[in-house]
Amino acid sequence: MSGKARVLKNGMHQYDTKDLIIRDDIMEKAKELAALISTSTEVQYYKKAEMQIRNNDHVQSLIKQIKKKQKEAVAFEKTFRNPEMVKKIEGEIEALQNELDGIPIVSQFQQTQHDINYLLQMVMGVVRDTVSQKIEVEQAQAEEPANCSD
Repeated sequence: MSGKARVLKNGMHQYDTKDLIIRDDIMEKAKELAALISTSTEVQYYKKAEMQIRNNDHVQSLIKQIKKKQKEAVAFEKTFRNPEMVKKIEGEIEALQNELDGIPIVSQFQQTQHDINYLLQMVMGVVRDTVSQKIEVEQAQAEEPANCSD
């Protein structure tokens, strides 16, 4: 690791995150992993579902209506200070959201998002666990007393 570091009293280096420079080989492997993930079945399903949603006029209309209602709710809350209208509009938003969620391609899209997030969490977990195990092994080896035969 390179970058600007502050040396602490105990001799350890402390880095500000913005000053860290990741080794090129690590970044290269990360890009390779990202490329592999982007070709996964989960990502392919996501792209397909996203395209279907983007090309569905009814879904797009519902999304626009929800966004418009959200802006109205903010206006009635902040500008007009009318909690009754806010509550009414929130009910309308909920009805629109329920209609949107009831459309099969929308639920398929949401499922693909969930699947990709799960895949990414799994990959991050494997990386985290592998690094932790490596650190634990190295620490255990460093703590072992030298085997001295007198």
